[in-house]
Amino acid sequence: MITPAYVRTMAAYNSEMNRRLYGPASRLTDAARKADRGAFWGSLHATLTHILWGDRAWMSRFAGWEKPDGVLKQSPQLFYDFEALQTARVEADASIEHWASKVDEPWLGKPMTWFSGAANRDVTAPVSLLVAHFFNHQTHHRGQAHALITAAGEKTDDTDLFLVTPQVIA
Repeated sequence: MITPAYVRTMAAYNSEMNRRLYGPASRLTDAARKADRGAFWGSLHATLTHILWGDRAWMSRFAGWEKPDGVLKQSPQLFYDFEALQTARVEADASIEHWASKVDEPWLGKPMTWFSGAANRDVTAPVSLLVAHFFNHQTHHRGQAHALITAAGEKTDDTDLFLVTPQVIA
C-alpha cells in the first residue's frame, strides 16, 4: 500500500506544513487563535492542539511514545499556551521525521491491534493503512487550520505536496 519512501516524504511534508501554519498563526492574537469560528474543533488553537494530540496517540502505537493525556473529545485542551504548543509541535515533528527514517517494508506489512477510543473496541488493521491514516488525519485538520488562518486575515505559503516536497525522499 505505501513504502518507506512515502513515509519519509509525508513526515517531511508534515514538518514543513506545520512550519507554514504556525508562522502565520503566531502573528494572530491569542484571542483570534482561540475564537470559536465554527470549525470541527471550534478554534484554530483547538484544531492545532487536536492535530498534535492525534499525532501523539498514533506515535504511541507506532513508536512507543507516551500516550497523550485525556481522550479524543478532550484533545483540544492538551495545551492552553500557544508557545508551549508550538514548541511541542516542533519537537514532535523532529521525532516523527526520525521515526520515519527507520520505517521499513516488513514493519509496514504487519497487522496492528490496539484499543480504539474512537471506536470503543479493539481494532486490527494493516500498519500501512494506519500510517496512511496518520498522515491523512494531519492533512485533513491542517486544511481546516489553513482555512481558519486565512479567514483571520493571515496568509500561508503553498500547501501542495508537490510544491512543498518536490521529490520523493529516498
